[in-house]
Amino acid sequence: MKDDLNSFLPLSPAVLHIFLALAGEDRHGYAIMQEIARQSEGRYKMGPGTLYDNLQKLLERGFVAEQPRKRDDDDDPRRRYYRLTSPGRRLLSTEITRLESVVREARLHLQPSQGRAR
Repeated sequence: MKDDLNSFLPLSPAVLHIFLALAGEDRHGYAIMQEIARQSEGRYKMGPGTLYDNLQKLLERGFVAEQPRKRDDDDDPRRRYYRLTSPGRRLLSTEITRLESVVREARLHLQPSQGRAR
């Protein structure tokens, strides 16, 4: 299965941010956009077109699922909630491992070489 997941890597920034927003809890679309803005400290803002196009693809691939929820009285009944599935969590974990490797390699290349004149 891990080899199958590697075929989806690297994740696009939009998909990575959607996965990270859903990793903590189920959310509806607007809440996903708000969480992405919060996690990125406002540096990455996702519009509804990008969000819902990507969510549709993730739903089709089984990485995200619609989550039936009991709605609060103040909750809009039209809201659809999304959750990260087990394969989605494994894909996110695989991507995090890949990114950690990239960062490790980048840090090695940014360190001053031993014996080089400065």
